[in-house]
Amino acid sequence: MEDYHVAQFITVHGRELGLFAIYDGHLGDSVPAYLQKHLFPNILKDEEFWSNPRSSIFKAYEKTDQAILSHSPDLGRGGSTAVTAILINGQKLWVANVGDSRAVLSKKGQEMQMSVDHEPNAERESIEDRGGFVSNMPGDVARVNGQLAVSRAFGDKNLKTHLRSDPDIRNANVDSDTELLILASDGLWKVMTNQEAVDIARKTKDPQRAAKHLAAEALKRESKDDISIIVVRFKG
Repeated sequence: MEDYHVAQFITVHGRELGLFAIYDGHLGDSVPAYLQKHLFPNILKDEEFWSNPRSSIFKAYEKTDQAILSHSPDLGRGGSTAVTAILINGQKLWVANVGDSRAVLSKKGQEMQMSVDHEPNAERESIEDRGGFVSNMPGDVARVNGQLAVSRAFGDKNLKTHLRSDPDIRNANVDSDTELLILASDGLWKVMTNQEAVDIARKTKDPQRAAKHLAAEALKRESKDDISIIVVRFKG
């Protein structure tokens, strides 16, 4: 199990922030552990955060990746995906991601994907432009240089020249129709559609129990990957 997560509420300058994240590590847990400790602080200490959250998130993702790479070999050769969500005063939601950990919002029971799955086939052109290649060997999963099943990640020093670490960033207003947010590593999404996950989570009022129900269902469907899930329920 190489997943790490963050789920907490803090107060900064009199404003409430909800901070939620899933970090799905590979080749060890040192990079997701580093992200758990440093990524949100790097976002929040950027002077533009309150006026331009998008810019601060983008810069912090890049800055954190550079710090991870400069710490190698301390952090080893491993890497990690990331999906982060920042809820500002319960009203504005900012979601960013690299890799295939995913964020899904439910509005009036309808799923709305808030992240982008960065898969090698989808970003083949970018990988090849950087001198890399995409191969389905070994196995039947497309991989960067035959090794990594995501096209963007933190770390992965040996593959970095062929990988990106810039995030996709989306935002949404939280209104009376907004019911819940699900963040999860790909161990859930490999065996469940966004709508199935929303339907299961909506049946349980307590978000922690809802997350446990989703994990149990993923195991029942024989998910073979690490499974980490956060469910955030809005007051509505």
